[in-house]
Amino acid sequence: MANGLSPYLPSGSERYSVTFMKIAVHLSLALALAAGPSRSSLPAVQANDNRASAGQLRHDTLSVRLMVEMATWHPEADTGKGMDVAVFAEEGKAAQIPAPLLRLRQGTVIRAFIRNALIDSTITLYGLHTRPAASDDSLVIHPGDSATVTFAAGTPGTYMYGAVLGKHDLIKDDERQLLGGAFVVDPPGGSPPDRVMVMNVWARTIDATHYSNALTINGRSWPYDERIDANVGDTLRWRVINASRRLHPMHLHGFYFDVLSLGDSRRDTTFAAGDQIAAVTESMVPFSTMMLRWSPTRPGNWLFHCHIGNHVTAGTARLDPVPETHDRMSDDPTMHMAGLVIGITVHAPASYRPALRPDVRQMRLFVQEGKPVGRAPRALGFVVQRGARAPARDSVVLPGSTLVLTRGQPTDITVINRLHETTAVHWHGIELESFSDGVSGWSGDAARTAPSIQPGDSFVAHLTLPRAGTFIYHTHMNDIEQLTAGLYGALIVLEPGRRLDPITDHLFIFGNDGSKLPVQFLLNGDSTPPPLVLRAGVAHRLRLINIGINRLLRFTITRDSVPVHWAPIAKDGADLPPARTTPRAAVARVDVGETYDFRWQPAPGTYLLTTTRLVASTANTITQQLVVR
Repeated sequence: MANGLSPYLPSGSERYSVTFMKIAVHLSLALALAAGPSRSSLPAVQANDNRASAGQLRHDTLSVRLMVEMATWHPEADTGKGMDVAVFAEEGKAAQIPAPLLRLRQGTVIRAFIRNALIDSTITLYGLHTRPAASDDSLVIHPGDSATVTFAAGTPGTYMYGAVLGKHDLIKDDERQLLGGAFVVDPPGGSPPDRVMVMNVWARTIDATHYSNALTINGRSWPYDERIDANVGDTLRWRVINASRRLHPMHLHGFYFDVLSLGDSRRDTTFAAGDQIAAVTESMVPFSTMMLRWSPTRPGNWLFHCHIGNHVTAGTARLDPVPETHDRMSDDPTMHMAGLVIGITVHAPASYRPALRPDVRQMRLFVQEGKPVGRAPRALGFVVQRGARAPARDSVVLPGSTLVLTRGQPTDITVINRLHETTAVHWHGIELESFSDGVSGWSGDAARTAPSIQPGDSFVAHLTLPRAGTFIYHTHMNDIEQLTAGLYGALIVLEPGRRLDPITDHLFIFGNDGSKLPVQFLLNGDSTPPPLVLRAGVAHRLRLINIGINRLLRFTITRDSVPVHWAPIAKDGADLPPARTTPRAAVARVDVGETYDFRWQPAPGTYLLTTTRLVASTANTITQQLVVR
């Protein structure tokens, strides 16, 4: 998690930076040779779906023969752009991205033979050792040489292994994280069925602001990657591995997943049943692993994707990025999305019937454009209609109107588009029907998919609200431009009979102020928010939301530079288990697409709320004074 609640990660002030720098110093993951369009007749790279382990198992020993060689990779279409890269292969088989899956049971010994078939680059192996481990043992193999390592598998869990090619500066050089793969240790009796998903990244700098990107899951980018088929009632278990230097907050549409474990290449921490969180977005720091479990209860098309805008949009997540392309406004989901996206289709049994929706509440929400007031070249906003009269066409609030709904009360929201361009709205964290989920051309099913909302047109979203909590709604079209111009807002669901009390209930929502560099951001629509006066001696609920484009945040509350204490309540709208609600220092790391709720009962005095972008190229901090009387 991104708030210090995960026990396997450092608890200092810069968890992401600490993890990043440790790997930069000790691993410097996966440099492939400088790559461009394929210029040779090298063997082709096979996208590795991680369904079968490499090697041969005899008695209690898994023997595997690996090599690093040059091959041609097509991360998008088979007929599309190809690149000559250094990759792993099992001897006698096709080269693979990600690296061949190593999967064995606890108690098994692995004997791995590795040959460096490159002619001009040394490789340094990591991750081929018994788990857990205090550090990654490394093994250097020169061009043309080979080595053999033998070790016991160790503790069950989800890990990774890989290689560093030559000398590579993880921070300064273009990304070449293609030599990472999954290392899975099952318990002696085996594991329930699962899928393994590995994220690999290749990038080349075009100029100061543009990159050629290959962002892949199991060796392919959307829409060329695998689709997941499931049935209502299935239990799905996924082992997700971030084998890249980038941060990836992974988001599931329409459902919660249970986080069963979190780890990296050296160790994996499995959470007891009473300590597991339910999430719709989970932050995966560089070179980390996660085991999740979820069960679809509603049919239709859904998505699992990174919530960093640059990692999933057509203008930035392709080998040939064209930021101004019309693809970003397309109704075709294979055009307006790219990169780290997995499509999921859930099938319903013949007996399936959607839940009845009696006493539906009606709301009207306008998508509008007003006069720019900040760094963003445009000012877009969601404005809810209050009363009988529609809002003025040029009225914009930033962030968008906070929508306050009631648990258990079905609500239909008619979204009216007053822009001169198409848009769509995703109800982030809400457990709803697929057709209303907000991904044009994808949400729905084979018989009917949701359209984008054309200028002057409208769309009715049918929301079901099974739980109270803090959620988000935001654009899901032309994401980078529309989101950084203001198309986002908070959606708060209350228990029946409760009203939102502004005296004790406080929202802090982060968003970008435009997309141009240097990146700037806003807290509650303001770069310099005014002091907030709070009542002393009562418990306050603080709702934190990060709906920026691409930055992990740290929220802190201090008095005289010392963090105060608060108690976590919920993540992504779901109550936390009791073991995770004990009071702690008021330091929370909130990744893109995450929400966190905290309870704080302050004494009289003056405090400082500080919001800081972590691992930013420039210092970017917003402070707000909290005056408690």
